[in-house]
Amino acid sequence: MTSESSDTTDSASATLQNLKAQIAGCQLCQLSNTRTNTVPGEGSALAEVMFIGEGPGRDEDLSGRPFVGRAGKLLDELIASIPMRRDDVFIANIIKCRPPDNRDPEPAEINACTPYLKQQIDTIDPLVIVTLGRFALNYFFPDMRITRSHGQILQFNNRALLPLYHPSSGLRNPQHATSLRQDIHKIPEAIAEAIQIRNEATQHTTRITNQTTDTETTTSTNYDQQQNTLDQNDDSQKSFF
Repeated sequence: MTSESSDTTDSASATLQNLKAQIAGCQLCQLSNTRTNTVPGEGSALAEVMFIGEGPGRDEDLSGRPFVGRAGKLLDELIASIPMRRDDVFIANIIKCRPPDNRDPEPAEINACTPYLKQQIDTIDPLVIVTLGRFALNYFFPDMRITRSHGQILQFNNRALLPLYHPSSGLRNPQHATSLRQDIHKIPEAIAEAIQIRNEATQHTTRITNQTTDTETTTSTNYDQQQNTLDQNDDSQKSFF
């Protein structure tokens, strides 16, 4: 690891640790009254792939870690089948506290919590976001249905986004489990597509920069030519008199 990449890793890790401390003390919504632990997320600060679920369950609330129950074990198996390691990715949720009785998160709770998620995404800057379930998908694409879009590689803010069924759904529904095991293997393709997206974005920025530089150079050259003409005219008039 180069000194520059080491500094980047240290900076991202420090930012995530600061966010973790902020989340631990968060009281922006009513879930702070019923939680046991906050569950900020965990994994590599420079992960190429970021998994985002709905919210913590009972096991996660007790441990303070994401996806450690039965659904988490299935997610670990899916990640290993790519093959990748859990430590290679970052795993988070839309909300950081468990809703009572595992009910669906309410809009006010999502609105209070997602700024933390946005900061995590900005800090980690993953190539690919893998959404797990409908709530995670609808945070990015409110009108999409998970039943129709799972396994499709989408584009979101210069990165690829891959919607999957939630692992807990895979535990209840054999068809969803089959889809999960198939769709997870699109991650390498999504990484390649994300790299292409970013390369094209960089090339576009370079073209715009070059065009701006050329325009400024042309404008400067025209101004110099005009100024030279005026100076020559001025010298001519002086000679005449």
